[in-house]
Amino acid sequence: MILVTGATGQLGSKAIDHLLKRGIASSEIIALVRDTAKSEALRGKGVETRVGDYANDDSLVQAFSGVDKLLLVSSNDRQAIENRTAHHINVIKAAKEANVKHIVYTSFVRKPDFENSAISVFQNSHVESEAFLINSGIDYTILQNGIYLEMLPVFLGEKVVEKGTILFPARNGKASYVLREELAEAAAHILATDGHQNKLYQLTNTASVSFYDIATEITNVTGKEISYQSPPVEEFESMLKSFGVPDQYIGMFSMWAVALSQNTMDADDSTLEQFLGRKPTTMKQFIDQVYANAHSEIISQV
Repeated sequence: MILVTGATGQLGSKAIDHLLKRGIASSEIIALVRDTAKSEALRGKGVETRVGDYANDDSLVQAFSGVDKLLLVSSNDRQAIENRTAHHINVIKAAKEANVKHIVYTSFVRKPDFENSAISVFQNSHVESEAFLINSGIDYTILQNGIYLEMLPVFLGEKVVEKGTILFPARNGKASYVLREELAEAAAHILATDGHQNKLYQLTNTASVSFYDIATEITNVTGKEISYQSPPVEEFESMLKSFGVPDQYIGMFSMWAVALSQNTMDADDSTLEQFLGRKPTTMKQFIDQVYANAHSEIISQV
C-alpha cells in the first residue's frame, strides 16, 4: 500500500495521477486528506481517502495503518517555519509507530553554503526534517526538489507583457527551475520502483537561467520587447507597498529574490531527466506555453 500525504494539493494529487498512469491499482493507493469535502475527485478514481492532520498524532497513526510506502509532501503551513518541521516530525513518528517501511520526503534543493542564504530558515526546516527521517530507522528517500517553474509568473506579475518590464531584485542570479508536475512524476517513479532506499536525489533541471534569460524568452514569444531591471531591495519593497501588497507577501517576494541573487538554487542535475526518461520541461518551453496567448493578443491589436 502506498499513501500520499497532501493528496488534494498540487504535488500530491499529481503524484497519485502518475501512480495510476504507471499501472498501480487504485486499490493500492491511499490519499491522506484533512478535508473529505475536497477529496471527491480522488474517490472518483477509486482511491481510498483517510483523514489525517500533520498536527494530530493519533489521526496520523490511524491513517497510516497497513501502509508500506509513504510520500511525505512537505507541509505548506503558512505560519512559523517551525510548524513545518514539527509537522514533518509528527508524520515520521506516526509512520514508525504504524510500521511504515519506507518514507519518500519532498525536500528542497540545497547548496553547501545555504546557511548564508536569504532562505536559510526555510532550508533549516528541511535540514532538520531530513536528519530526523534519516535517524528514524525507517528506510527513506529524500528528494531535494528544485524551485518550481510555476513560480515564475508569480515573480513576474500579471501585467509583465503589458508593462514591458520585469522588476525583481534577483540581479543576475540563476536558478534551475523545474515543473512541479514532473517532480510529482519522479516521486511516483520512486514509489513504484525498487532500489531507492536510503538515497538522496537532487531533482532539478539540467540548466539554470537568470531573469535576463527569462525576459529574452518572453520577448521572443510575444514579439514585444521585455526588459529586466533589478532594483535595490528597499526600492522594490517600497514599490510593492505603494501598490497595497500586504507586508507578508512583500517579505516573501524579497526573500526569494535575494536568495535567487545569491545563486542559492543554481544547481543543475541530470537525475530528474533519468527518472523521467526524457529532458525536463525547460524555462523556454514553459514561457512559450504561458505567454503564447499574449502574443496572439498583441497581434490582434496591431
